[in-house]
Amino acid sequence: MAAAVAIADGEGLSALSMRRVAADLESGTASLYRYVTSRDDLIDLMIHTVQGQPPPLSGDWRADLAAVARDLGATLLRHPWLGSELAGRPALGANSLRRQDVALAAASALIPDIALAAHAVGAVLAYVFGAVAGEVAEEQAQRRIGLSKDQWRESVAPYIRDVISSGDYPHFARRVVEAEDVGPEESFEFGLACVLDGVAAAVARAGTAGEAPG
Repeated sequence: MAAAVAIADGEGLSALSMRRVAADLESGTASLYRYVTSRDDLIDLMIHTVQGQPPPLSGDWRADLAAVARDLGATLLRHPWLGSELAGRPALGANSLRRQDVALAAASALIPDIALAAHAVGAVLAYVFGAVAGEVAEEQAQRRIGLSKDQWRESVAPYIRDVISSGDYPHFARRVVEAEDVGPEESFEFGLACVLDGVAAAVARAGTAGEAPG
């Protein structure tokens, strides 16, 4: 399984095939089929493997949901292929189910109604997937064009200066000139705090158990 994960991590799922895994293992493809019946089954096993164990619960809903979000975000960054797989298919392996159960348990410390707790978990996980997808896309773009973030900024600096001096985009200009450029971790934490604040506020507005926040 480690060989399949290494291929996907380094080259993407498009490079993954039963033949390629067998070659990396210096084994025949037919031998691999004795253990895994198809590429889809292989991917399911890879998902199970890389998900691992969820973080432990403390009983503090906010700390626990934040831990779930950070753990998922770190896993998605380590395995850039994983996000699209989890978004595109239900992951029902033991580790995936365990992670879902822990996330629901974390939310249930705030929200006794399981349907409303599921809404809260969905909101948090949707944020994580979106935030990480942007970071993964940026890293892939850097590899594609062969420039680091600083090198790319230097290359577009003349164009950005022209944009600012044109006066056509005043709010964008303020963002470039005045706002501090924070790193991805700080940006992730800010967004996560906003989502968790929103979960607490939405639950308070819902008022009664079972009423989905609107």
